Amino acid sequence: MAHHCYLNNKIDSVENTNIHITDLGLLRGYGLFDYFRTYNGRPFQWDWYWERFDRSAKLMKLPNPISKEKAYSVVMALIEKSGLEDCGIRFVLTGGYSPDAMKMIEPNLLIISEDIHPVKESEYEAGMKVISHEYVRDYPEIKSTDYKHLMILQSDIREAGATDVLFHKDGKISELSRSNVFIVKNNVIATPDTQILRGITRRYILELAKANFKVEERSVALQEVLEADEVFTTSTTKKVLPITRIDNQLVGSENRSVSKFLLEEMNHHLKTW
Repeated sequence: MAHHCYLNNKIDSVENTNIHITDLGLLRGYGLFDYFRTYNGRPFQWDWYWERFDRSAKLMKLPNPISKEKAYSVVMALIEKSGLEDCGIRFVLTGGYSPDAMKMIEPNLLIISEDIHPVKESEYEAGMKVISHEYVRDYPEIKSTDYKHLMILQSDIREAGATDVLFHKDGKISELSRSNVFIVKNNVIATPDTQILRGITRRYILELAKANFKVEERSVALQEVLEADEVFTTSTTKKVLPITRIDNQLVGSENRSVSKFLLEEMNHHLKTW
C-alpha cells in the first residue's frame, strides 16, 4: 500500500501532499525532524521520541502545533494505512509559510510513514567503514533538517568506499552523521556525552549495557577510538553496528563480543516489545 502523510489536520497519500515554496524550511533551512520505527506494529519508545521532538522544537523556538495524544493517534492511523507489519515514521516541523521569507506565522508539521531500510545481517558481521572529518554540528542537541555538511561529504564517503563519517574536533570525537558512537576497552564501554544528539537507541543501549558492564559517558579522544578493542554505532535502523575501519585503519578486534552481546540483548527484548 502507498504511504501517507499528515499535514494541517489532513491525512492524504504522500504523492498528494505538497508544501508551498514559501516555507521557511526550504527558504531558510528552518526546521527539525525526528524519526522512529515500529516493532510488532507499535512505535518503539514513543515517550522518549516525543520528549526529544518536543525539546528540539523548544530549543529551535518552533511552536509545536500538536499534542502528544493527537500525534500518537495520527501515528497509529498512518501505521494502519501503510498496510505493513512494521514501518518508519518521520516527523518534520518547519517554520511554515512566510510572506517575506523571514517572518514566521504558523509552523508546518508533517508526519509521514515510510519503508524501513534495515541493515543487512552480513553488515553486522563485516562491520562498517567510516571516514573521519573535523567538524561539530551546529546545535548538535537538536535534530535539525540541516544536513548540508553531510551532503557535501557524500562524494568523499563514496570514493573512500565508506558508508558514513565520524566527526571529531580538537582530538575528541562526537558522533557519526546520523548515529552515536561507543568504544570498548578492557570490557569498559565509553561514549561521548557532549556535542552530540542524544540518540534514543543510544539511551536504550546504555540501559542494557549498565546491567552488565561498566559504562562511562565522557569525552572520548580520537586516539582512544583507534586503539579500542571494539567500536560500534547505534541508531534506529542500525541498532548496534560494529565499526571496523576508520579511514584506512582497521579498528577493534574480530571478536566484538560486547557489541554482539548488546545486539542480541536488544533483539531479544524487541521480540516482545
